Amino acid sequence: MATPVEMPRPGITVEECLLVKWRVSKGEPVAAGQVIAEIETDKAGFEVEAPVDGVVLETFFAEGELVPVFTNICVIGQPGEDAGPFRPRRAAPAAEVAPKEAEVSRVQPAPDVAARTAGPEPAGEAAFSPRARRFAGERGFFPQGVRGSGPGGRVLEEDLRRLYFAAPRTSPVARELIASGFVAPAEGSGVNRLVRAADLAEPPLKLAGVREIIARRMRESLATTAQYTLDASADATGLLALRRRLKQAGVDININDLVMFCVVRALVEMPELNAEFIDGRIYRRRSIHLGFACDTPRGLIVPVIKDSQDLTLEELATRAHLLAEQAVSGAIAPDDITGATFTVSNLGSFGIESFTPILNPPQVALLGVNAIQLKPVRRNGAVEFVEHIGLSLTLDHQVIDGALGARFLGRLREKIEGVEALAGPPA
Repeated sequence: MATPVEMPRPGITVEECLLVKWRVSKGEPVAAGQVIAEIETDKAGFEVEAPVDGVVLETFFAEGELVPVFTNICVIGQPGEDAGPFRPRRAAPAAEVAPKEAEVSRVQPAPDVAARTAGPEPAGEAAFSPRARRFAGERGFFPQGVRGSGPGGRVLEEDLRRLYFAAPRTSPVARELIASGFVAPAEGSGVNRLVRAADLAEPPLKLAGVREIIARRMRESLATTAQYTLDASADATGLLALRRRLKQAGVDININDLVMFCVVRALVEMPELNAEFIDGRIYRRRSIHLGFACDTPRGLIVPVIKDSQDLTLEELATRAHLLAEQAVSGAIAPDDITGATFTVSNLGSFGIESFTPILNPPQVALLGVNAIQLKPVRRNGAVEFVEHIGLSLTLDHQVIDGALGARFLGRLREKIEGVEALAGPPA
């Protein structure tokens, strides 16, 4: 009996995966447990295994396609079995263009002129006056988006002349490059602003795969939340002193581990920020599942330290280092990149002094950790320069007001400045 293979759901928030590579082909025999495909989410890569022995009867998606979870990607069965009943529904092909629309669609900007448009709506040839149509035909100049000055928006010869002589013309070599995808500048550098090949930028690159998924998630984050960022700093004297002592003692705990430990302790006291906002409801979580941004060859991945409130400093650091290694190698488990209730993103090692982290909904808060810098501080009537670590806290204003966010930063500052007593002696 034929058995369909679905696109798995590697995480409760994942809705679609990128089909990176097929390891098998149609008609090829497979064994249960054999890897048949490689997939990716915006967080990590995974493998899909064959659930049964048999032959690959059909594959329904090509490499590079985004596939919704729980959608059949192929069928395994015995030779001669029908895979048709398992074929997923695909988007219907676009309707044929009506004759009138087809006629308009042929009026496109000529490749030899980098024309500037004058309005949001494209103008078909029928919208040109006879003299404008002749002017355009003689020069191969049919710009889109022209808002004519004639009755009903009709494009007059004067409208085209103004656009034509305002736009830079292109050299023959530049014209060929533009046709292949290069982008022409607003003005050329040649005589009378002629666009030459040397003026052209590299051809545009299309977002694809995991990068496209990440981009879409970032847009959705900004579109569905009311984000704002509060910046503060904390005296890093104790932080650096503890780090030195731990290093001398041979304990592998870094600055980010210490900051994350302080974040957890602050969240224990202020659980309002350890929450999720879903469908107009606020869900405050008892457990602190701390996510931390990790730069990997596949892009940004956020491993999650589950129940971090129950861990000692050394346990938290050990767990963080293990998850980071797995994320970089691509061996991290799906459960270890989902379920975060609060996230920390550290760009301090890159020398970043301040930035605006973008929330990962449904989380309502995310902490950015910045570089440690000298900051002038007035003490006993004199100014001293003290090392401070920068903190950038992004919040969802739908849930967290500025005063509450400021209080959390104050509490976090206390934890960081008192981290030596907070962490206790190393085990």
